Amino acid sequence: MSARMKRREFITLLGGAAAAWPLAARAQQVPAKKMLRVGTVSGTPQSSPQWAAFLGRMAELGYQEGKTFVFDVVPAASEEEYETGYRTLVAREPDIIMATGVEIALKSAMAATRTLPIVMIAIDYDPFARGYVASLARPSGNVTGVFFQQIELAAKRIQLVKDAFPNMSAATMFWDRASADQWQASQNVAPKLGLRLFGIELREPPYDYERALGKAPADHRGMVIVATSVFFFRDRERIADFAFRHRIASMFVFREWVEAGGLLSYGPSISAQFVRVAEFVDRIARGAKPADLPIEQPTKFELVVNLKTARAIGIELPTAILLRADEVIE
Repeated sequence: MSARMKRREFITLLGGAAAAWPLAARAQQVPAKKMLRVGTVSGTPQSSPQWAAFLGRMAELGYQEGKTFVFDVVPAASEEEYETGYRTLVAREPDIIMATGVEIALKSAMAATRTLPIVMIAIDYDPFARGYVASLARPSGNVTGVFFQQIELAAKRIQLVKDAFPNMSAATMFWDRASADQWQASQNVAPKLGLRLFGIELREPPYDYERALGKAPADHRGMVIVATSVFFFRDRERIADFAFRHRIASMFVFREWVEAGGLLSYGPSISAQFVRVAEFVDRIARGAKPADLPIEQPTKFELVVNLKTARAIGIELPTAILLRADEVIE
């Protein structure tokens, strides 16, 4: 203490500091609420059912959009727009980034930031096999979330097609660059089950399904199997209507296609996974590190059948399939 400081000044200084301590302690105990900023780049609009499920769960967890929570969606009309979309998003300084669906989403998000937490839903690829995470149990880095086993499920759908239509020997499969692994897995298993597959790659959104079907041999046009990607999901009502108008049997990945009029679907509930991802976001917002949150995989898969569509297009499904179905839409 300086010799020039007077005794009264010293006592005043001590008194002021002592009075400030309880205020500081209270401020640390009850921090002011911060606006949580979550952002993503998406090929599907915010009104899509999976985003509605995510926002609904966030509300249940206490996040009020516009008051304590901001959800920033940068639209992407094609795969090429993801990279610039995530750079734009990171420049807006979100707290947490989401990378859902296609591989280019996670790749672009990781290129845009190595520090911000990234919560992924890896639908069309294996993040471990592609080297994005060190392991599923301990992902390391700044990435965690949910991983769909689409490669295994693609093979299972071919088996279900044969179970539903045992006499069918040929079918067409629609796929795109994002779902190439699903096409390869389906192509590998189909001959073993006595099914000849003709694959048609859709390349430039918006996809022309009429033209695509016209490329298939005539004897392959009685059944269409559709892989999943953000662009196919965005077109689910168009594709379901297309199959219905042509009176074609159809197999899809998610129930949303069947609810739109498709015939069959087999896979996990995509809405349930977006609900789960909201819980990841909440945990990270409360202080958890992505590296400490194991990547999860769906354990429940549902077979959904639209019996109304089957009757309308003149298809009779085996009783065994109807009994195995988790839901039959009548």
